[in-house]
Amino acid sequence: MLTIRDLIRWLPESVIELYEALGIDELYPPQAEAIERGLLDGRNMIISVPTAAGKTLLAELAMLRGALSGKRSLYIVPLRALASEKFESFSRFSKLGLRVGISTGDFEKRDERLGRNDIIIATSEKADSLIRNGASWVRRIGVLVVDEIHLLDSANRGPTLEMTMTKLMHLNPEMQVIGLSATIANGREIADWIKGEIVSSDWRPVRLREGVLLEDRLVFPDGEIQLENRNRDPVLNLVLDTVDQGGQMLIFESTRRNAESMAKKVSGALQESGETIELAERLSGEGKTAKKLAMCLRHGAAFHHAGLLPEQRRLIELGFRQNVVKVIACTPTLAAGLNLPARRVLIRSYKRYEAGLGTRPIPVMEYRQMAGRAGRPGLDPYGESLIMARSESELQKLMDHYVMGEPEDIWSKLASERALRTHVLATIASRFADSVDSLSRLMASTFYARQQDPSYLGETIASVLEFLVRSDMIDKDLTPTPLGALVSRLYIDPLSAMVMIQEIRGIRRPTVLTLLHVITMTPDMELLFVQQSDNWLEDFISEHSSELGNEKNFDWLLREVKTASMLMDWINEVHEDRIEDRYSISPGDLVRIAETAEWLMSALHRISKHMDLGVTYLAERLALRIHYGAGDELLQLLELKGIGRVRARKLYQAGYRSLEDLKAADKSTLSEILGPKIAEGVISQLKEPGVSA
Repeated sequence: MLTIRDLIRWLPESVIELYEALGIDELYPPQAEAIERGLLDGRNMIISVPTAAGKTLLAELAMLRGALSGKRSLYIVPLRALASEKFESFSRFSKLGLRVGISTGDFEKRDERLGRNDIIIATSEKADSLIRNGASWVRRIGVLVVDEIHLLDSANRGPTLEMTMTKLMHLNPEMQVIGLSATIANGREIADWIKGEIVSSDWRPVRLREGVLLEDRLVFPDGEIQLENRNRDPVLNLVLDTVDQGGQMLIFESTRRNAESMAKKVSGALQESGETIELAERLSGEGKTAKKLAMCLRHGAAFHHAGLLPEQRRLIELGFRQNVVKVIACTPTLAAGLNLPARRVLIRSYKRYEAGLGTRPIPVMEYRQMAGRAGRPGLDPYGESLIMARSESELQKLMDHYVMGEPEDIWSKLASERALRTHVLATIASRFADSVDSLSRLMASTFYARQQDPSYLGETIASVLEFLVRSDMIDKDLTPTPLGALVSRLYIDPLSAMVMIQEIRGIRRPTVLTLLHVITMTPDMELLFVQQSDNWLEDFISEHSSELGNEKNFDWLLREVKTASMLMDWINEVHEDRIEDRYSISPGDLVRIAETAEWLMSALHRISKHMDLGVTYLAERLALRIHYGAGDELLQLLELKGIGRVRARKLYQAGYRSLEDLKAADKSTLSEILGPKIAEGVISQLKEPGVSA
């Protein structure tokens, strides 16, 4: 047994007392093993232990050990929400005199000020962009922690994470590297890549029982439990049984629609309380989604998916942690690191639709991520995870494949041409490589090259280099051109830049719609799906054909134009409710697509300025309009804090069309339009030096 006080050999008394004040006295067995294997002596380490078994504490100890000896730490996470959660948690280290920073957005910023912090939290994309943009402090990192390192296997996030790790290890050869995950089958392979140790354990602070739900039977490898049949729906019987025992429950659904439907069904079986009503009244948003969510929250249930606004998701998570929300029906994204354990977890559907592949069973690794959320340390004597079957034969299949099965190995996804276009250009533009030989040496140090046949990687790189030379982003001697350097800093796919250049040059008189369509044609843009009710699209395309880009694939054209039309409605101040209805999207989707569109429009502005494409001013104004969701004439008013598009329109309609107009306004009149508090804030800002029309 190892106690926290035994760590006095490595850490000062102030750190020991900080953890003792949190009630941490003894280390869990996997934590003790990591210490014994050299974690606090600077050894690189892959730590693969279940959720709630203390991975984050080990990362904290290593970072504190580094910070108190003058080393800077970088903590990489996959999601912005997880970055915010970690920032809030690590901020307690300010008591030790340490500074904690966070950076998740604006991929073109160098963020030199971040380097003043002892511990920096960032997404892998932001960390990658900091390297590209030459932040000097990334060359002085002493400890690198990669949370959810199994995402090396992700086709979307994996290549960026892998290249970021590769470059950071190249820049900081003495840096300690720590990878955290609940599910790694081939952890030894990743540990060998980072030249480190592997700590792998099934130990959990709360016992987990995994089984299958069939009708009202909870079937475990070591026995069965029969639920009381209070309802025709076995899921509701399971919910009621869990809540009656004082527990909480997560229900994983394959789609957002299913999650919303299940939350509504569960809410009908639960009772309102003063706490749940109060929580529902705190919910932000006025659209259909917000109303559905509020109705569920009033009964202590909720749905949780990427279509919600960030503040809505945060409220649900807070309600669950405070035990006000009893049941969350969610999509699998909730399992990606957020700290929301429950007494019971139900995986209601183990199949998921994948574009081009149809409906497929989820990997065992994903099942383990969800199942691992069962069991609340300090609250539950045990946790139960169940996967739902519809028949006896399916029960046995699920028991064999998921409950008793082993997770799949993690495989690098670096060799995709789309990923390599971006990362090869970034490698050359940031002068990590100045020749084919040096590029080959860097790529030979990737996880892909260690794990798989590097000849395929070499072929893909050769194809990418040919594209970059043809696109005038690098010279044949692997020198970046000014265009290539700019595209790398903008953090867009080089193919996106080529689409922008070619399409703008191909249209005689580009309009607002032209520019919106062009950015939707890029591979970086998330497109809306076309539904049967979208029969208006063909008429729209016919009416605006002279303004649209040269898209030859009609199916893609429909999706692009639908997305561009939605953005047009957004900047023309159509109410969010109408946008959600017309385009069948959730508020979170609207925010996310608008953020991506703003980023791409800003990139188009910079490329137009560099290439003299003739749309520089229009693109610059459009990026601002997308940011605010407002007309061009409101942009000056929107510079004021507290003034969004609705208040700006009210001011404009009342005759206040510039900052000079507002400076001359009567305080009582502004109070009538904006309310006293907002009016006071506006007047205060207008008095600040430098604020002028």
